[in-house]
Amino acid sequence: MNVRNRWLLISVGLGVLLNPLNSSMIAVAIPGLQNVFQLDFTVVSWIIFSFYIASAIAQPVMGKASDLFGRRKIFLAGLVVSFVASLLAPLSPNFGWLIVFRIVQSIGTSMMVAVGMAIVRIHITEKQATALSVMSIFLSGAAAIGPFIGGVLIHWWHWPAIFFVNIPFVAASFLLAWRTIPKEEPSTAVARNMSFRRWFGLIDAPGILLFTVGLVALLVGLLSAKSTGHVSLTNLIVGLIGLVLLAAFVRHELKAASPFIPLRTFAKYPAMTWVNVEFMLVNVLFYSLFFGIPSYLQMVRHVSEFETGILMLSLGLCSLVTSPMAGRWIDKSGPRPGLLVSAILMTFGSVWIVTLNQNTPVISVCLALAAFGISNGLNNVGMQAALFESSPKEIIGVASGLFNTSRYLGTILSSLLTGIVMGGTFSFRGFQMLGIILTVIALSLIFMSRRRRESGQLAEW
Repeated sequence: MNVRNRWLLISVGLGVLLNPLNSSMIAVAIPGLQNVFQLDFTVVSWIIFSFYIASAIAQPVMGKASDLFGRRKIFLAGLVVSFVASLLAPLSPNFGWLIVFRIVQSIGTSMMVAVGMAIVRIHITEKQATALSVMSIFLSGAAAIGPFIGGVLIHWWHWPAIFFVNIPFVAASFLLAWRTIPKEEPSTAVARNMSFRRWFGLIDAPGILLFTVGLVALLVGLLSAKSTGHVSLTNLIVGLIGLVLLAAFVRHELKAASPFIPLRTFAKYPAMTWVNVEFMLVNVLFYSLFFGIPSYLQMVRHVSEFETGILMLSLGLCSLVTSPMAGRWIDKSGPRPGLLVSAILMTFGSVWIVTLNQNTPVISVCLALAAFGISNGLNNVGMQAALFESSPKEIIGVASGLFNTSRYLGTILSSLLTGIVMGGTFSFRGFQMLGIILTVIALSLIFMSRRRRESGQLAEW
């Protein structure tokens, strides 16, 4: 790989890591934000919801936009948007404005993730597999060490630091990307002549609107009812509106020529559908603990942000170390054994959470974190291999997009589950109840993995 390609890889990597880094750093900031803005746990949870909902929408939309306007332009624009959001978010006068800037940040970082891999694939032809593996390290490594970095920053400079820390990454990435990413010749004529109506049809604007408003309304109805402790008529109406809009979204997607989420593909390929269902459950389980454990450590056990970040590092390091070993194992044995071991480890970690009490040494939480870290490393490789095994080659691009959608739905559902279980206050009793629910989910994953192993076919569960 020549020097220019190495610098191109670094410039893209510094940009794409911002999305997973910012999605994971916030895990350690939840208790601090709750105290600063004097809000209950369910309201503060919107700092997580907003980021993942915006990412789930922005990434596929920006992927389509890059075909028209050019990947270089989308990448550089994403850096500018991320810079503005990171600069203004710490200056938010209230929590509402913080959510707005958090959404803007999610859109900006998603712009880079949507085109980053494509830029590497197109412009780095020498040792491309190595280049793509380095990109994966940027993505997975940033997510893994995010809580540690967040804990250190918040301990020394409080919560605004987790936004300001993005600025040097953005500046370095922009300067390098401006010099190293080659200029493209996108379909500029098509882009100039395309009407708003045609553009909205291409990105399925009605589907996006139905999905977003329906999901947000349902979340508001459910979380408001849990936070207040009773179901009011307003909560019920808002929740029902959300369900109706989501039902309308499903009907629309089945008829749309260019659907936001191609639901017809799920119906046509049931084996691939089940892989996505399992991947969604995996993410529900993983992210419930990923965001739940830092709050438990800080709000129940009164551990500092710095110590919480160090403890969470055991999850990230176990995940990073496991992934390459999992790749070699899965290449030889296929995805089924690794996914079964992963499900067993997640069950162990969930049961361990249930057995904790308020006098259990805090360091013992590392056992659960290590179990989830190893399982996450196995899942990162195993679920992707299972997807390729179950998806016809001619739709692998669509399948990969659906796979990422399943990831985001899992993260959104994990935040919803945590918010419903905890209500307005994060408590030890609620944390144990969360552990019980996650144990049930983990056991269901074992059942799925065993059925896959017994049948030898992903379609027969």
